[in-house]
Amino acid sequence: MPNGAQALMKTLMDAGIEVCFSNPGTSEMHFVAALDNEPKMRAVLALFEGVATGAADGYARMADKPAATLLHLGSGLGNGLANLHNARKGKVPVVNIVGDHATYHVQYNAQLQSDIETVARNVSPGFVRTSQSTEQLCQDAVEAIAAAKGLPGQVATLILPADVSWGEGGKPCAPLPEPELLGADDATLKTIAEAIRSGQKTAFLLGGRALREPSLMAAARIAAHNGVKLFAETFPTRMERGVGLPPVERLAYLAELATLQLAEYDNLVLVDSKAPVSFFAYPGKDSYLVPEHCTLYTLATPEQDALTTLNQLTETLGAGSAQPELQAPARPGRPRGKLTAEKVCKALGHIMPEKSIIVDEAMTSGLMLNVMTAGAPRHDMLTLTGGAIGQGLPSATGAAIASPERPVYALIGDGTVMYTIQALWTMAREQLNVTTIIFNNASYSILNMELERVGAEEAGEKAKSQLDISGPVTHYAQLAQSMGVHGIRVHTTEELLKAMEYARDTPGPHLIEAIVPESLNGAKRKVLPWLLRSLPNLPRPVTKALKKKIAP
Repeated sequence: MPNGAQALMKTLMDAGIEVCFSNPGTSEMHFVAALDNEPKMRAVLALFEGVATGAADGYARMADKPAATLLHLGSGLGNGLANLHNARKGKVPVVNIVGDHATYHVQYNAQLQSDIETVARNVSPGFVRTSQSTEQLCQDAVEAIAAAKGLPGQVATLILPADVSWGEGGKPCAPLPEPELLGADDATLKTIAEAIRSGQKTAFLLGGRALREPSLMAAARIAAHNGVKLFAETFPTRMERGVGLPPVERLAYLAELATLQLAEYDNLVLVDSKAPVSFFAYPGKDSYLVPEHCTLYTLATPEQDALTTLNQLTETLGAGSAQPELQAPARPGRPRGKLTAEKVCKALGHIMPEKSIIVDEAMTSGLMLNVMTAGAPRHDMLTLTGGAIGQGLPSATGAAIASPERPVYALIGDGTVMYTIQALWTMAREQLNVTTIIFNNASYSILNMELERVGAEEAGEKAKSQLDISGPVTHYAQLAQSMGVHGIRVHTTEELLKAMEYARDTPGPHLIEAIVPESLNGAKRKVLPWLLRSLPNLPRPVTKALKKKIAP
């Protein structure tokens, strides 16, 4: 009979889990040894748990199925929490396996002993379980897998005591049946159809799987047939974009601009999304962004299938034969002149191949990314769903493993890159097709902007020093080279284009460190809060023009 770890490995493989992102320790050694019994299970080592968890997130977004993580006790889980938080907010399926001390060793309160279940519940509220016996382990595993894969997707945490792992008598279990996809009930469809037909201005807010091609096409048919506006949530888990797909306007990060986008609509219909709220609270400003005059409807909850509900509504409205608006080809021209963050985004739109994957953690440097890539060849965009920075490099790692035939572009701000820089080592080890572009403006630009927006007192030297990363100077290209990734620092637009073309045409991971000025420099940061406060008092055409200028 196999031991627990061997039986667990077979159970994972039978359920379609083919990749394990690991950072193991002593308690997980039997699981590590069991990897040799399943040659089809790909084991990917990360030097930091936050890389393993973020890679599992990125993998699942592109593979549409979970990977496993392997983490070492509560401390290892703690190191990976930020990117598990992002996965939770993105409704991403992850099977999170956390090793623990042997059950009989817990009583001695050894140095690494901790309450793992309590730590896990913050990122895995729907499923946390400690397996108590080798015989029960695989049943626990299939229930964890089912919980992760069901709607909404979630992080399911299985805690694996060492003696349960090494114990004899493991029994592999078959996967549980897939649950039935749920649609909307007749009353909901009737109510929303009446609101759309009423003549009032209606918008859809699409999130989750509603931003994949089949759902986008269904929503776009309704939009064409009934004059509905399509918005996407601010931070999509995965959004399919580009030529031949319906163009969808993302809600702005800045609450004042998002409020402006929604102000003219009488009805807002949620499709696998939540009602929009401000990212942070600000003195004297509303946190809830749905206008008071706007009626909120829910077509698809996270537990329902977005495509099913959109197809139901399409049929109810008779919109099935409507011709959706589709994005025409519109690559930007080859950028020239002084290198700026905007020109980096323009260069990507100009160069990126078809079926690229963009992982966007560019922060303020990526303000022009949406508009510069809207008419590019078909691609997917993954974003920072939970706001916990340090997602970009790990997510790109996982996406490249899920889609090895597709080029991955990770756009990363220099204020976030050091959180999970170890991901570069894994990219080199696995020889992944990832081109990382670091926007080096030597500033926590977004925090400097927030300092102005929250109305904090005039910042002195000590306060400013906490938002300044200009010294000592970090050489990201050299760091990349030290971990086996081809790295280059560029100062001009021509150098950037040459580096991007080389990376596009040369297999393996690359890092391009672009030296750029801040997109929101001191003068712009001073003016921005005043400008945002003024928006409600300005004529509508002016506010629209300003929104397009600030966050197109």
